[in-house]
Amino acid sequence: MLLHDKLRRYDLILASGSPRRRQLLKDAGLTFGVAPYFETDESFADDMPADGVAEYLSRKKSECYPSEIKKDEIVITADTTVIAEGNVLGKPVSVEHASDMLRLLSGKWHTVITGVTIRTCCRTHSFSVSTRVKFKKLTDEEISYYIEKYSPMDKAGSYGIQEWIGYIGIEAIDGSYYNVVGLPIQRLCTELDNMLKE
Repeated sequence: MLLHDKLRRYDLILASGSPRRRQLLKDAGLTFGVAPYFETDESFADDMPADGVAEYLSRKKSECYPSEIKKDEIVITADTTVIAEGNVLGKPVSVEHASDMLRLLSGKWHTVITGVTIRTCCRTHSFSVSTRVKFKKLTDEEISYYIEKYSPMDKAGSYGIQEWIGYIGIEAIDGSYYNVVGLPIQRLCTELDNMLKE
């Protein structure tokens, strides 16, 4: 039985404001609802390993979900981080911050990690997926054009791989493309399928 058939007995809820995550779930053929916006404290300890932050924040978001989860509901939360030179890059807070991030990524490999938490009324399961990405050497003109014409302010690492800068700037990728977009959809479908077998 296909996953979307198994999920017909459940209300799948995406607790994320990301339009990219919504699109990926939709394109995977899954029927789902989107939870109303709720606040989450996205801080983490300074000594937390960089590769554990995304999964930690996905669990934190799940724990902040404001409604009691019903027996037939499955709630999905996610968080994406970019790690460059050992530093966790979240969303930029200013144009200057976005420019600095893109200059840091320019000409180098970095790692994108998306953490995902799947929660039911009686179980919580978290996982994360890593992808390595390499940018060519970006010019200041390219960086300025991208920031002016696109929307890097709501994206970890100040870029969207599916946007102009991904087309002209990314030389190589090692791992899941969709993970860099914001949701490792193949792994998510596998984890959901495994949960429904148990």
